Amino acid sequence: MRKVWDHTIKTKEEFVPRKRKIYLLLREKREEVHKFIQEQLRKRYIRLLKSFQKALVFFIEKKDGKKRIV
Repeated sequence: MRKVWDHTIKTKEEFVPRKRKIYLLLREKREEVHKFIQEQLRKRYIRLLKSFQKALVFFIEKKDGKKRIV
């Protein structure tokens, strides 16, 4: 379902995605990130982008021991 704030971000033709340092994650962390992303896609909270630019993922541990991904 499209919302009023859904829009395409158009980049200039000369835009080149910047490569950043890749932080290796332990297998359990990678699986946790994958599970989180799949769940958010399933709920339609996020959608796949056509952009080649990537973003970092951080885990923040909450007081109850659960982790939050930001």
